[in-house]
Amino acid sequence: MSTILSTYSDYLVIHGGRPLVGEIYISGAKNASLPILFATILTEEDCLITNVPDLLDVRNTIKLLTQLGANIEFFGDKVFVKPSIKSFTTNQEIIRSMRASVLSMGPLLGRFQKAVVGLPGGCSIGARPIDQHLKFFKTAGAQIRIKEGYIFATIKKKKGVYFKFDLITVTGTENALLYLSSVPEESILENIALEPEVMDLIEVLKKMGAQITVQGRKVYIKGTEKLQGFSHSIIPDRIEAGTFIVAGILTNGEVILRKVNKTHLRAIIEKVKEIGGEIVDENGESLKVFRKENIKPCYIETEVYPGFPTDMQAQFMALLSLAKGKSIIKEKIFENRFQHAQELNRLGANITVRGNTAFVEGVEKLYGAEVYSTDLRASASLVLAGLVAEGTTVVRDIYHLDRGYEHLEEKLKKLGAEIERKTST
Repeated sequence: MSTILSTYSDYLVIHGGRPLVGEIYISGAKNASLPILFATILTEEDCLITNVPDLLDVRNTIKLLTQLGANIEFFGDKVFVKPSIKSFTTNQEIIRSMRASVLSMGPLLGRFQKAVVGLPGGCSIGARPIDQHLKFFKTAGAQIRIKEGYIFATIKKKKGVYFKFDLITVTGTENALLYLSSVPEESILENIALEPEVMDLIEVLKKMGAQITVQGRKVYIKGTEKLQGFSHSIIPDRIEAGTFIVAGILTNGEVILRKVNKTHLRAIIEKVKEIGGEIVDENGESLKVFRKENIKPCYIETEVYPGFPTDMQAQFMALLSLAKGKSIIKEKIFENRFQHAQELNRLGANITVRGNTAFVEGVEKLYGAEVYSTDLRASASLVLAGLVAEGTTVVRDIYHLDRGYEHLEEKLKKLGAEIERKTST
């Protein structure tokens, strides 16, 4: 199993001013890998998952599954799982480290009709309550109590469910799908998330034997008590691809991205073209990225898929910091996702935040400084800004990056960036 050295003392040193030129391969999607790894809880048969990124969240998920009883081999980009799950109680330490760990609840309830799951942690981007998850499980007949940082859930009899989410939630949709795949009666979910990562999970659950039909934001699902093993290749990571698209435009370089799915990037591509970038489809799975003109200001409003993704908001803020004019970014998904604005201002940006709206006044130049990551995508925005800042930028607390980007600095080096990972002594 490959490893990533990640400690609180790791930091990146970036010497800015180099245009990025060359080609890189985009990794598999973290946000598809995690729910699909949790799906292995539902079966007693072997599973093979390929195109899996080597990330902190992925390794923590594997560690959690191993503690539940699974035998797992992780080599290259392949994860081979012999489920043999024995326990329905998760480790609180791992659960606290990543929000996606709440996705263990659905398959554990499906497999054992019992689950003990620690309250999740993850990025510092707002409350992100799991009330929709708990509301669904209660509707499905679960008895739930929360005590000493754990959720205790039991379901006496599995039955078909009709449930409409109050708001669109990716992990809430995934948790419900994971559980209902084990319920033989037909169920209906309304107001579901349609992100590509959700659709990838649905493909896996179909391979396992569940009957699933998606109609708009409604899904019909009929599960089975005995789900099969599966073999599946994870979709490309659209947020990693979007981050490198921004990097190419921001540094005025020319970057070719291999192994991408263009349809998943539609909202990002439209916005890039609006601000002066160009993206050329090379062969269906490759995109060439370059800048046609000076960066132009724009208006961005984050939305659920297929709208502009909240996970690209921070990267575009770094890009628009150098636009010729004023931009507005409205964050409609999470209430506390502008912490990177203050750090970008330390690099010379001119950003004012009022509530859920950021006003970005473009500047001529950014300047190197020491900055601190606050969450996964904030980390990426600071690295991007450092690539064009004059002088040296130091990005601290990059353990956030290791949760969601596979060997980011190595890929940037391959494109010509002067960037190095260091550890404080």
